[in-house]
Amino acid sequence: MSTLAHTMMTAARSTDSGLAGPGELDRYPYAEPQVADRVGAPSWEGADPDLGRVGRRAAGSRGRGLHGQLVQQLGQMIVSGDLGADRPLVPEEIGQRFEVSRTVVRESLRVLEAKGLVSARPNVGTRVRPVSDWNLLDPDIIEWRAFGPQRDDQRRELSELRWTIEPLAARLAAGHGREDVQQRLCDMVEIMSHAMAQGDALTYSRADNEFHALLIQIAGNRMLEHLSGIVSAALQVSGGPVTGCDRPNEASLAQHARIVDALGTGDGVAAETAMRQLLTVHPEVERVVPAPREH
Repeated sequence: MSTLAHTMMTAARSTDSGLAGPGELDRYPYAEPQVADRVGAPSWEGADPDLGRVGRRAAGSRGRGLHGQLVQQLGQMIVSGDLGADRPLVPEEIGQRFEVSRTVVRESLRVLEAKGLVSARPNVGTRVRPVSDWNLLDPDIIEWRAFGPQRDDQRRELSELRWTIEPLAARLAAGHGREDVQQRLCDMVEIMSHAMAQGDALTYSRADNEFHALLIQIAGNRMLEHLSGIVSAALQVSGGPVTGCDRPNEASLAQHARIVDALGTGDGVAAETAMRQLLTVHPEVERVVPAPREH
């Protein structure tokens, strides 16, 4: 067995965030109360002695079929370091290992190349690229890093990035309020309140995700709106108490409500302040994920 095949067989893992994207709450207004408390944390299964067909590994596929599953599998292995920088990736070997066609392998490698994870050059072949070349703002890479060896750095960086993006978005949104969006934000706070009372972490997370996505969308800045996917990914992969969004409680809910109230009165300063307070890390994890300093 080749080194690459052995690495794939012993280091492969699967993940499933289990979260719906913005706009899907109407289909799932409330989940059952017995939903697991820990939201969005994928199951790392460790060594898997028999990968078998990719098609049988449904976790993490997100309905994308063999192509999506192979992208997920290889992407995780690259980001985790199981396939290190400059490691050659032989399409024929990958196809045999995962029992997929050349077309599936080729398309999967193209996706990974677009994300900056691999490069394909004539007479050189396809090789894993160094971290400096990765598109670190890609939602998939955010997810893979958040559950890999770099998870602490990734969550800290996401927290700091959100601190930069969202207070500004909240301030700008106060000047671009729309009645329909305002009502939708109120609805999200109500859903979050109900979910918290029911101990329904999944529904709380979905509503929180849509709340923040809507807020960025109404800020009136297309470049900020382009970054909404990063915030969405950050919310889905937090996996632990980093900011006030990650632990449903009365204080977090109150800050969401204050943001809505500030938007309703057009008070940009109050909206920005409430968002900063919401994004402040919990004292017990401040040593691990420090709040960004204001300059």
